[in-house]
Amino acid sequence: MTAGILKVHNSKKEQGMGKMILASSSPRRAEILKDYKLEIIPSPYVENHTKAAFSYDYAENLACNKAKAVAVIINEPALVVGADTVVVLGDEVLEKPKDAQEAFLMLKKLSGKTHKVVTSIAVIDSKSGVCKKNSTTSYVTFESLTDEMIKDYIKNYKPFDKAGSYGIQELPEGFVKSINGDFENIVGISSAAFKALICEFTA
Repeated sequence: MTAGILKVHNSKKEQGMGKMILASSSPRRAEILKDYKLEIIPSPYVENHTKAAFSYDYAENLACNKAKAVAVIINEPALVVGADTVVVLGDEVLEKPKDAQEAFLMLKKLSGKTHKVVTSIAVIDSKSGVCKKNSTTSYVTFESLTDEMIKDYIKNYKPFDKAGSYGIQELPEGFVKSINGDFENIVGISSAAFKALICEFTA
C-alpha cells in the first residue's frame, strides 16, 4: 500500500486573500500546505497533557488555543491557522511519547487494532477575532507487530514528536494493514478541510 501527500490547487479567489500564518512547527503540515505560501510562526501555546477521554471539543480547543496564541502577538490582519492531531484508541488519547519506553507501549497497544486519527483545524481572523473550526477523522488498522518490529522502528525513526508514536509516511512495510479516510489528515493536516475553512472567510 502506498500513498502520498496530495497537491493543493488554489483558486484565484484564494490566492487573492490576505496574509495567512501557520501556527505550527510541523514540517509535515508546512509541506502539505506549501502552495498557500503561509508564513510559519510556531505557536507558543503550551499543551496540557493531562490524560482525558477523547472528544472533538478537546481536539478543536487545542487547535484554537494554538492559533490564538499567535493571533495575539502579531500586529497585522491575517488568518492564523492552528492544528492538532490526536491518535485515539477506543476513547483513549495517545499523545506524543516522552521516551522510547512509552513509545513502545503505545505501539504495542495499537498492534493488530484499528484506531482513529483526528486532526482539528482552527482558523482565526486576527482582526475580528472570528474563529472557525473543523475536524477530520481517518482510520488506521495496524498489522500484528512483533516486539522487534516496534523496537527497530523506534530506534531508526525516533517518533517522539508524533502523536501515537508514529508517522504514517515513514512506517516500514508490514506495519499498516489498511487505511480508511484522508491520508493527509493522518500525516498532519487535511488540505481539503483547510481549504473549506478558509473559503468560509472569503464567502
